[in-house]
Amino acid sequence: MSSLTDLAREAASCTRCDLYRRATATVFGEGPVGAELMLVGEEPGDVEDKRGRPFVGPAGRILDRALAESEISRQRAYLTNAVKHFKWTEGGKRRLHQPPSRTEIVACRHWLEQELGAVGPAVVVALGATAGSALVGPQFRVGQHRGKPEPLEVGSWHGTLVSTIHPSAVLRSDPQARAQAYDGLVADLRVAAGAARPAG
Repeated sequence: MSSLTDLAREAASCTRCDLYRRATATVFGEGPVGAELMLVGEEPGDVEDKRGRPFVGPAGRILDRALAESEISRQRAYLTNAVKHFKWTEGGKRRLHQPPSRTEIVACRHWLEQELGAVGPAVVVALGATAGSALVGPQFRVGQHRGKPEPLEVGSWHGTLVSTIHPSAVLRSDPQARAQAYDGLVADLRVAAGAARPAG
């Protein structure tokens, strides 16, 4: 089993799909080996691509707030994405996010399997449909799975899956629905934290 350092070094030169051609950097996961919780998002955003770290943009700030309210330490969790390169299109002076294709998700699943094996979390949290699709399969729907601890096997790893919305969904919600979306994210993260704690 490769270490996380070795995996990150290998992933830095990944050419398993074409996304590396337009990305600034491979954005690998970060966090400690043995973290009880692994949170998996979709793909890096514009800020993450430029900084080379996961969840450091606007959605990351929402996630940080939600983790704090859920009594989950970001420093003790492992954060990553299903796809490690930013997929974007031109939007004037801005780079606009584009969702990864199924082919790109499957190509990048190798790294997700390796991260799960190296970290060994008790619980993996799927943040949104792309993460769920990467972990479970293309039939995954957030609404059918969210907030419920479920058994999951990915490669050599087996543990518990808890699904929820991606924090960017809170940002995309209209102002009236935003508080409800955020509260739902916090509630699901609390379920994940509870599932990661040993019984008794």
